[in-house]
Amino acid sequence: MAFTAVDVKNLRELTGVGMMDCKKALTESDGDVDKAIDWLREKGLAAAQKKAGRIAAEGVALAVVINGVGVIVEVNAETDFVAKNEKFIDFVKGVAQAVAQSRPSDVEALLAAEYPGAGKTVQEQLQEMILVIGENLAVRRFAIYTTGISIPYVHAGGKIGVIVNLAVDGISNDDAIVELGKDLAMQVAAMRPTYLVPEDVGTGEIDKEREIQLGLALEENRAKGLPEDKSLQIAQKKVDGRIAKFYEEICLLSQPFVKENKISVGKHVQQVANELGGSITVTAFTRYEKGEGIEKKQEDFAAEIAKLTESK
Repeated sequence: MAFTAVDVKNLRELTGVGMMDCKKALTESDGDVDKAIDWLREKGLAAAQKKAGRIAAEGVALAVVINGVGVIVEVNAETDFVAKNEKFIDFVKGVAQAVAQSRPSDVEALLAAEYPGAGKTVQEQLQEMILVIGENLAVRRFAIYTTGISIPYVHAGGKIGVIVNLAVDGISNDDAIVELGKDLAMQVAAMRPTYLVPEDVGTGEIDKEREIQLGLALEENRAKGLPEDKSLQIAQKKVDGRIAKFYEEICLLSQPFVKENKISVGKHVQQVANELGGSITVTAFTRYEKGEGIEKKQEDFAAEIAKLTESK
């Protein structure tokens, strides 16, 4: 029995299993949808899909350099126990290698890319890992740096991953560059900057912060009993200083350098470049913290017990 692309699409909607596996199932079952569903269940693929609805907020953020290509990935699991599993860690490393080799444009392209040494796509290997490990897993995000010098840093066994990218010219001391990169990556891990320089911050975000700080400054001045005109004048001066402080909090190169907080990160980088007789530019960085932004399911054990009681 022949089948069409529409049949593959319909089977995918019925089972939630990937397109390639649905096509294979229909091929093996001569286009019979019911038999194809049974085939998927027998292979355990449909069972893997059932786990896909469960929240995966644990996992690993891995930063690594592979053949000169800087890669950072976050792969999630349901429990911290699985996140420490050797098979899971190896899978994450394989995903990072797939990124370095295929250089995909987004997660969808990554899932369709070849998983190293398996003869499968990343998506197919992911489904197999779900079956082996018994938890929902998800390849959440990645970043890739193909130029410059990338320095990776992983904190607390994968709780935080950071990669810093540098453009270096006229410097042959690789050890010094790596040391600088590690210091910067640790700074990013600890201080959580969201931008590289103040120019990267959107005007909308600055306007909103300025409005907040102006309101706070006016309230402070009113509490001191200052006249409205003088209160506004003083408040506006306060806001300028507080916006500068705001930049210090959110912009990496404006932050006080954690190892010598009397100078900024930008000035420290310049000092190192001068000492080494060349130029160093921090071009970009990426910081991933596992599970950030994912709403974890809150278990209500009392409710669970009540349900069990009611069912008896």
